[in-house]
Amino acid sequence: MRRVSSVDLMLLGTVLLWALNITVTKYVFDHGFQPLAYGTIRYFAATSLFWCFTLAREHTVRIKLSDGKLVLTAAALIFLNQVGFLYSIQKTSAATVALILGTTPIFMGILATAIGFERLSRRFWLAAAISFGGVGFVASGSGGFSANVAGDGLALFTAATWAGYSVTIAPLLRRYSPFRVSALVLAIGWVPLAITGAREVSQQSFHFNTWTWVGFAYAVIGPLFLTNILWFTAIDRVGPSRASLFANMQPFFAVLFALAILGEHLNRWEIVGAVAIGAGIVLERTQRLPVTVPAD
Repeated sequence: MRRVSSVDLMLLGTVLLWALNITVTKYVFDHGFQPLAYGTIRYFAATSLFWCFTLAREHTVRIKLSDGKLVLTAAALIFLNQVGFLYSIQKTSAATVALILGTTPIFMGILATAIGFERLSRRFWLAAAISFGGVGFVASGSGGFSANVAGDGLALFTAATWAGYSVTIAPLLRRYSPFRVSALVLAIGWVPLAITGAREVSQQSFHFNTWTWVGFAYAVIGPLFLTNILWFTAIDRVGPSRASLFANMQPFFAVLFALAILGEHLNRWEIVGAVAIGAGIVLERTQRLPVTVPAD
């Protein structure tokens, strides 16, 4: 039996930090934080930390002007992803959001195929059909929508935009470190978020209980700052394929956190949907046929 390595622990820690973030975000919303105010302030704090880290490590965040279009596209997708994530959690349960985000690898496969990064077999499309069927079960719940059809749709939008972001930055990661790319994308993506959230920030009351502030601090340091360092360090050592096996566990850890901490529950149809999404992920992981990826 292979011993658990430090890289395994880094990957598992990253996935657990990401998974807990959904529950923490739901908690702080339930205790007074408005979505865009939360997202704006959180991203500013995390971006500041990441710039300090990147400049200390690399002494620059400079990129070629020809790569600016990709950076701007990635930043726009991060902005859209954050808006979708924030409002999906506000409008539906944390467990539902977590399960629907399990479709992210399916969206990545579809997008990678559309731009020629990968070839996908019939097994992938079967996996996609099973996963999206699972989303239907999760959303329908016991005879109706799980909590709010808008929230379910925004969770699906969040998965799609994160997949788009991941595919967009792939060429950049061949030329620059992930820390430099993340620092630039976070900073530029924060600008439209700040503009959109300015009204909520101005109206936001900051008289929160202690646990809300603890949750906010965690959301800044854990899933935005620390996970970037752990994740990309691990990928550099073992490659993306092994790392992605851990990432696929994130939705299910997130559901466990939501059930244990927030007292949420899943009905039988949501459990059926969870099983279907999981089955789709397993099928998706066994079919990929990589092709040569163009430089741009």
